[in-house]
Amino acid sequence: MRKPIFFIFLFLPFFFIAQNQELAKSFFEDGAYEKASLEYAKLIKKQPYRIDFVQKQAKCLQELKQFDKANKLLQKAMNSKYKRPQLWVDLGYNYTLQKDSVNAQKAYQKAIAAIQNNPNAAYSIGRAFENHNLLQEAKQVYTTAMQLSSKTNVHLQLAYVYGQLYEVQNMFNSYLNLMAKNKKIIPRVQQLISPFITSDAKNENNIKLKRSLFKKLQVQPNTLWNKQLSWLFAQQKQYDKAFVQEKAIYKRERETLQRLFNLALTAKDNHDFDTATEILNFIKIQKLERTTQIKVEELLLQLVQKTTPKKEYHTLTSRYKVVLDTFGINANTISIQLDYVDVLAFKIHKIPEALTFLKTNKNQRLNRFSKARYVMKYADVLVADGQFNNALINYSKIQKSLKNNVLSQEARFKVAKTSYYKGDFDWALQQLKVLKASTSQLIANDALDLHLLINEHVKEDSLHIALKKYAKADLLAFQNKTDESITVLADILEMHKGDKIEDDVLFLQAKLLEAQGNDKAAIKNYKFIIKNLKESIFTDDAHYHLGALYLKLGDKNAAKKEYEIILFKYPDSIYFVTAQKMYRKLRGDDIQS
Repeated sequence: MRKPIFFIFLFLPFFFIAQNQELAKSFFEDGAYEKASLEYAKLIKKQPYRIDFVQKQAKCLQELKQFDKANKLLQKAMNSKYKRPQLWVDLGYNYTLQKDSVNAQKAYQKAIAAIQNNPNAAYSIGRAFENHNLLQEAKQVYTTAMQLSSKTNVHLQLAYVYGQLYEVQNMFNSYLNLMAKNKKIIPRVQQLISPFITSDAKNENNIKLKRSLFKKLQVQPNTLWNKQLSWLFAQQKQYDKAFVQEKAIYKRERETLQRLFNLALTAKDNHDFDTATEILNFIKIQKLERTTQIKVEELLLQLVQKTTPKKEYHTLTSRYKVVLDTFGINANTISIQLDYVDVLAFKIHKIPEALTFLKTNKNQRLNRFSKARYVMKYADVLVADGQFNNALINYSKIQKSLKNNVLSQEARFKVAKTSYYKGDFDWALQQLKVLKASTSQLIANDALDLHLLINEHVKEDSLHIALKKYAKADLLAFQNKTDESITVLADILEMHKGDKIEDDVLFLQAKLLEAQGNDKAAIKNYKFIIKNLKESIFTDDAHYHLGALYLKLGDKNAAKKEYEIILFKYPDSIYFVTAQKMYRKLRGDDIQS
């Protein structure tokens, strides 16, 4: 029993110090500086070598206006065997608070002079200056230390201080030099540079960075600088120029096509379909593995879908057939197969042909997840064909085969949606009630929206006349029969004017009008909701969509007003974060300290 008792007594002091430290920290963070000061005094007595305790105690005394005590504390610490040169900065700042600039400068100069004997102290001394917002002094510390010793690595700290001082060119030069020395830090450096540039290629800082990079490339030809130029062009959404750099990188390194793939996907996501297509066609002519060839063809076909006018949709099927004939009907082409079915069923409305394709190829060897996707697509087409009961059976198969999986939850949501289409609102509500707690936030949100829609309107009208019409319009929208859906919604607005469902109808119709490119009509709907249906759950949605439309039409001031309304009137809106970013961008707050 002696040993355990011995160890208990041995570690008791450390336990009590840890307790006191937490108590002091708590008092300090709560602004109870008098109590915090008493605790830090105890801690310093037990552990005089802890400089952080001394600094916190000095801060407490300063907050209590006890500057003389702070002076004595810091001077005592500097005269002890545990002295640290950064404490000269704290002492100087204490003189500054007393408006004693002479002694403050003397203390600051002593801190800077300490670098002469020990350049490695630059980090702690420079950091102390930064903590007191003495950025010029911090800059002097870092530059002096690096002049004294090439081994002193405070490049990152100096670059950050340049940024704080808004010496942008010096900052860029420092960060680029840092990249050249340590490639592992590139993502971090890009993150630090990002607040100083914008998506506008004509922005002064963007131009400075671009010139610096081209200068580096001329003096020191290296793919490192091509990569940074590509990154800058991508930030500016100039994906064609980024592609020029990526081609140069690939031709020199010949290591991987992943960077080109990533750029193609980014261009595609940002609706630069021409550049995305050009990049993929470049990848296509390289020596590729079969699975990569298939992926390239899949992406190219998706881009063809995006760029083909509606009147030429019929030409899409032949392109899909060529690819499927080339690579076969198998697990590797499953995504292309499902996209092909989408074209048949929802683009050119050849539903029987889509169903025949799915039935013919249902026995191909697929893993259970790909099989579930295949069955899901089959059920979707059955819904589009009005075969609701058959669709429900197939959705249920997915729920049984993939329990607790996101695909299973998606299938359950589609069961609810199909029940809603066919007018079985009670069963739909039961399914949606479960899905509101889905692990997928997207499914949970969709389930909540549909639950609110059904639950609110089944109570208002026992015959569900307006809700059934709305469900019909929703089904037509799902079938990609946009004109017919808009017509049905217009009929509801005429026949059920003033009903609770009016805002749902106006909002869905506005989204469909947007999809058609009829922005003026969509704006009219959103404005009506905001002006006349102030209690609607769609008012924040309407403001957000209006902002996006105004931005699309080039009216930045009008867009900014809509985002501002969301910030001040709808803090709980799901659009709040995005609206905040857009508002700050439009206001010109791209550079943040």
